[in-house]
Amino acid sequence: MKKVLIITYYWPPSGGGGVQRWLKFAKYLPEFNWEPIIFTPENPDFDNKDETLLKDVSQELEVLKLPIWEPYHLFAKVNKGKKMKQGVVNDQGSQSLMTKLALFVRGNFFIPDPRRFWVKPASDFLVRFIHDNDIEAIVTTGPPHSMHLIGLNLKKRTGIKWLADFRDPWSKWDMLDNFSLTSIARWRHKRLEKKVLTKADQIVTVSETWAGELNSIVDRGYKVITNGFDESDFENKPRKQSETFVISHFGLINHFRNPANFWKAVKQLAVQPELASRIKVQLYGTIDQSIIDFIKSDEILKPLVEFKKPVSHEEVLKAYSESDLLLLLLNDSKNAKGHIPGKLFEYMASQRPILALGPEEGDSAQIINQTNTGNVYHWDNLEGIKGQLEKYLKGEVELLVDQAQLIKYSRKSTTSDLAQLLDKIGENN
Repeated sequence: MKKVLIITYYWPPSGGGGVQRWLKFAKYLPEFNWEPIIFTPENPDFDNKDETLLKDVSQELEVLKLPIWEPYHLFAKVNKGKKMKQGVVNDQGSQSLMTKLALFVRGNFFIPDPRRFWVKPASDFLVRFIHDNDIEAIVTTGPPHSMHLIGLNLKKRTGIKWLADFRDPWSKWDMLDNFSLTSIARWRHKRLEKKVLTKADQIVTVSETWAGELNSIVDRGYKVITNGFDESDFENKPRKQSETFVISHFGLINHFRNPANFWKAVKQLAVQPELASRIKVQLYGTIDQSIIDFIKSDEILKPLVEFKKPVSHEEVLKAYSESDLLLLLLNDSKNAKGHIPGKLFEYMASQRPILALGPEEGDSAQIINQTNTGNVYHWDNLEGIKGQLEKYLKGEVELLVDQAQLIKYSRKSTTSDLAQLLDKIGENN
């Protein structure tokens, strides 16, 4: 069996969608004659923890860990012990002067990201490991894009075959706008990105739109391997019959994703007595405080919306089956067309209808329409959102999922695509 070294910052017990892509690839790669070896930080600084994901880590899987130094604790020292969290980046309206300064420093001095201090020690360690263990290929997955700089070093020092996986854009990532980047900082991001796009043997990303954006930077062949769902996670049991119609959303809701017209639609439908008593909206995850305050101050929305704390992946799977409609919110930003949230695939696999708000011509919309798993409306389309929501509430929509299209997004199927790419770059010696 051929060995592939996977360099990833996120690994269980880290939670969230970012960790699951390579956790599931590692789970299924041995079925395709590739033995994965994971290299990850020993002491990463992450916000979400999910011990339930450890069940997918095989006892036979070799996981290498090396200590990492990150500057986040320095911010906490000068900010009254408060850590800088991802959500704070998005909540610009409530940022303190210290937070704005910290974001400026993060964006302009820690390029490409604060994990850059791990690049040299990780590279030095892995040069020896690759030589001593007959590694045939390496994979780097970002963000954080510092992982790609490790791949760049290893390619230069060992000549190893290298696949770079872009789960999000780099220089064209909309979140960079929150860091008040100087022109010099943007140039440095673009220069490093271009080196990675030029030197890697294969570049993979998660959507066709983002593949096109990467191609506009360096013209070469890019491969798209979307995220997916693990069939073993799902037992599609019908939801127990109830008069309550449960609409659920999972994950972060910030100013990029605040569904203003969804709230308006819910309020307009709630004035109908026969519907008001049935509507229940459940929000699982991190919610921007301004959005919480808005909902709690609204007499109509307040009794209809329930805020749930972030839960484990196992609990999320259970919540899918207990929902009547799953809400998918895409960022209202310049990267929205190519954004395909990892949870979309689990939404589809749950066989619960999806109501998505975002670009109607985007990659997520194409997948939802292709699999017949729900409906997509532009953020501004109040009448469309309201009309579709009313049909669901009145039981006028029957979900007829295209199973043949759906199975293409199983984790085993996407891992097969990955293995073929690894085989191909291995042949090009």
